[in-house]
Amino acid sequence: MTAQPMPAEARRRPATRRDPQPPAAAQAGNDWSSWPVYEAAELGFRNYWYPVQWADRIGTKPVPVTLCGERLVLIRDGEEIHALHDRCPHRGVPLSLGRRQYPGTISCPYHGWTYRLDSGQMCAALTDGPGSPINNRVSVRTYPVRQRFGLVFVYLGDGDPHPLEQDLPDELVNNAFVMGGRSDIRSGNWRFAAENGFDEGHAKYLHNTALWRMFKVMPAWNVTRIVEDGPWLIRVQDEVHWEADFPGVGTWTNKRWWRRLPLPDAPGNTGDANPVIAAMDLPGFVSIRLPGLLRVAYPHFIHYEWYVPVDADSVRYVQLMVRFEEGVKATWFKAKYLAAIRWLFHGQFTAQDAWMVDVMDAPPEKLYRPDLSLTAWRRLVERVAPAVQRNPPSKDGR
Repeated sequence: MTAQPMPAEARRRPATRRDPQPPAAAQAGNDWSSWPVYEAAELGFRNYWYPVQWADRIGTKPVPVTLCGERLVLIRDGEEIHALHDRCPHRGVPLSLGRRQYPGTISCPYHGWTYRLDSGQMCAALTDGPGSPINNRVSVRTYPVRQRFGLVFVYLGDGDPHPLEQDLPDELVNNAFVMGGRSDIRSGNWRFAAENGFDEGHAKYLHNTALWRMFKVMPAWNVTRIVEDGPWLIRVQDEVHWEADFPGVGTWTNKRWWRRLPLPDAPGNTGDANPVIAAMDLPGFVSIRLPGLLRVAYPHFIHYEWYVPVDADSVRYVQLMVRFEEGVKATWFKAKYLAAIRWLFHGQFTAQDAWMVDVMDAPPEKLYRPDLSLTAWRRLVERVAPAVQRNPPSKDGR
């Protein structure tokens, strides 16, 4: 799939600055009381756009999805996709079990209460006749929907939504690219998935058996700091150590004779980076932003992960791999993605992350030095203080 550039609202790019060190209480990390907003965000945040499904999987048959604990139904009407709250107010039956009885509507499977897709207004109680006093006096909530990159984005929030582009990476808005992607629902809370993505230490150990890393040397340990650039937090490696000697234990290293391709500490450091990626001038290759979007920038491609809350115990894991190329190079990448990368990277590699997110049980917790990435992310949440999704969400979605 090739995406074309689209103008976005002009946004000022603040100067990069060093993230302050966490206070002693946060470093102790026994619980999450230092981050009350984050602790309350079990179901995620409101007033953001979230990718919830691939657009080509939505047809005239209703498709149920759950977003931040709210039950939605998606349905296509021509080129447009609509999202409504998945509950008929009559007796609470899911509208996703209904059908398109008439164009531009969806009908509840129980008594035929029929709702307009664009407004959610109940326009006909089919089993009570045209003169039913309930006609046009009941409605279900509708949600703003946009289609982008072949994905369906839904705005979960209050009032009129801001432009979708504000929640997307600038480089995807302003450049043509080719992409491959994968989306699945995994066990574990969305916060664990986001923290795993931005975590400094795990890749060096957890992923050293991944086939994707077979020929790539990873450091034994780093000295890292976090800088802030616009909406992004970026991990910056000040020191890279390829091995370490632990007295009385032994030498720890990821070096092997067949691994000869070191990972870059910043995507532009190789000298042959893609022009779009080089122009981003990133000081490190791993970034995260609200409401839960990770960016891993390599010299020739960028990998993105959205951590979309489903409910308290599961997360929709949306992965995109993007190359800023067109023509023959774009076609070649698409073939490689479908033949190998989708399984190697978006499958086996990130399945190791899914394993850890599923079995993680925190708090309580004891943090160590590389966890400055986690505490920086949590402090960002506290400073921005986004609206937290209610727990549990109301049954009518309002």
